[in-house]
Amino acid sequence: MGLEFGQKLAILVLATVCGAAGAANTNATRIRAIAVERCSTCHGPTGQSSNSLFPKLSGQNAAYLIQQMFNFKSGARRSTVMEPQLADLSGDDIVQLASHFSGERLNPRPVPDKALAEAGRNVYLLGNPNSGVPACAVCHGPTAKGGQMLPRLAGQHAEYLELQLRRFIDHSRTTDQTLMHSVASKLTEDEIRSVSYFLSGLD
Repeated sequence: MGLEFGQKLAILVLATVCGAAGAANTNATRIRAIAVERCSTCHGPTGQSSNSLFPKLSGQNAAYLIQQMFNFKSGARRSTVMEPQLADLSGDDIVQLASHFSGERLNPRPVPDKALAEAGRNVYLLGNPNSGVPACAVCHGPTAKGGQMLPRLAGQHAEYLELQLRRFIDHSRTTDQTLMHSVASKLTEDEIRSVSYFLSGLD
């Protein structure tokens, strides 16, 4: 006896769902492999880099990661390391890689110097009216989680944050948030150090 139409339809739907799930699993496995093979040396297998020269990618806003990877891929943001790693990745690969790292847990670094952290907290939340430095929280949010196109700063390496602020000051970083050139140039060395230190300890 042949299968009824309803049974045939159910089998077809089940096969389609299983096929899609299998394809999704295969693609997820491929993206994880890319993360390990291409990204882990600098950023760690889950994006929780141990070397402060390289940013933590775990927990970073996915849209921001996508933007930066396309900037590196196009050469708009220069890096002799990043450009070849992204050269042959498709747009979909980049989107999924960003989603992969965004979904990973970021672990902040304990900050034992409470006085330095408190000084940085004041800079972040209040800015410096005397020198025209606006509060960082205005753009990056009160908990430093950023937004769709603005990076999460909470839990990032202090040394990396300091480096990026200095690159905004000397205009060697030019592809995004040109407002940062003006803001960073008004920061003192002590403010750069303290606010970066404060942010590195935020969860």
